[in-house]
Amino acid sequence: MGYAILSDRISFSEKLVQLGSLRQLTLGSFLVALIPLIALLWQSQSDLARVGQMTSIETRYVVNVVGLMQTLDGAVIDLERSIRQYAVLQSDAVAQLSDNALTQFTAAKSSLCKVLQRPAPCARLDKQLQQLSTYREVNDQLLLNAYLASMNNSVSALRGDVDDAIQERLNLQQADLSAMQAKQAWSTAMLVSISLLLILLGSQLIVNPVKKLKQIIRILAQQQGQLPPISTQAPRELIGVEQDLHWLSDRLQQLEHIRTALLRHAAHELKTPLASIKEGCSLLSDNVVGELNTQQQEVLSLLTSSTQRLSTLIEKLLDYNLLLQQAQPKFTRADPNQLVQDCLEDYALALQEREVRVSIQTDTVWVDEELYRRILDNLVSNAVAHGAVGRPIDVQIYCADDTVILDVANRGKRIPADKVATLFEPFIRGDDPRNDNVIGTGLGLSIVSDCARLMHGDVAVVEVDYADVCFRVTIPQQEQEQ
Repeated sequence: MGYAILSDRISFSEKLVQLGSLRQLTLGSFLVALIPLIALLWQSQSDLARVGQMTSIETRYVVNVVGLMQTLDGAVIDLERSIRQYAVLQSDAVAQLSDNALTQFTAAKSSLCKVLQRPAPCARLDKQLQQLSTYREVNDQLLLNAYLASMNNSVSALRGDVDDAIQERLNLQQADLSAMQAKQAWSTAMLVSISLLLILLGSQLIVNPVKKLKQIIRILAQQQGQLPPISTQAPRELIGVEQDLHWLSDRLQQLEHIRTALLRHAAHELKTPLASIKEGCSLLSDNVVGELNTQQQEVLSLLTSSTQRLSTLIEKLLDYNLLLQQAQPKFTRADPNQLVQDCLEDYALALQEREVRVSIQTDTVWVDEELYRRILDNLVSNAVAHGAVGRPIDVQIYCADDTVILDVANRGKRIPADKVATLFEPFIRGDDPRNDNVIGTGLGLSIVSDCARLMHGDVAVVEVDYADVCFRVTIPQQEQEQ
């Protein structure tokens, strides 16, 4: 029971972390990346509403305080005028006006002091109002003027307090706005950074499987190494592509095994009857079974020639099979003079009527000796087979821009431009007859191309002014030395 619950929990966790389709992943990443931006927008709207509310409150306060101050200024002027009129006229009507003015001033003062909340000037005004309330009993004009002047000074001081209060509220509002701006800037930076981080995380969930697909394709192209296991946490479409690539790899391996096995078995099985035929020809040519007449010797000669041709074909086939199985070249410093000399010695009989002009301008080359020797053998063999009889063959090895260049040129019929594109494909033979009357396999130039490719180089047909046909092989040197 406990094991079943644990298994259900594990499978549920795997479902939680398993990614959906590529579309779901893209939309999900987009929505998740929008969450910090939505939070930033909500905070901006909240701050904007707070600023509007703060501005409204402060504006009402300023308008209210200024209005009350103006009312107090008007009340103090009316109070002073009415009291001075009473001091001159001493009538009950003027006294009634003075009392009303005093009441209005007291009310204006109380309203302003309630809003302003400055107890000191308001206390002074209360004391001065008590003095002025006895204006009927004051007969000394100088004393009355002193009371009025003191009240005007207090009102002026209160006016300054109003200005200070307004300035304090403005400073406080400015400080709040500055703090809000700083908070907004910090929140913007943090939320935008989080959003960018989420975008990078979402894109990485797509980029990583794509990188893995590129790695698999590179391994398939280079035929090196084992394929990584199939991903379990990737979009379904990319997992499907990865599974198809694994299937393709298995299929290519099967085809490669079939091809190499076919070449190996075909070459090996052909050599067994070929050896018997060669042995029989040898016995016949040695007159072991009796003396041969002229016609029989002619037939034996044709049979021996055909046997030799078949042997050459089998050797080429084995050579091509071995080349295809070689996956990694072994680079060493080689002497080009020795490589060329060994090659020309092997072709001494074929070259006895030819002049081979050799020009080697470098002491060492950084190559795989076996592969480079095959390039030399096949290019020289091709020049002998297709070059004009009795005309020289040029072999040049030199360096240019950290690259060793091999040129093998011969005189003869030029290669048509439409034939160059397929010249280095396997089992493609030219239409022109060979000088040695041997049926070619169409593998010589393809072996040259494959050997150059294994050494990260290339082969091409180039135009030169001293020959009709020139094959140029370029092998980079700097890359290998690193």
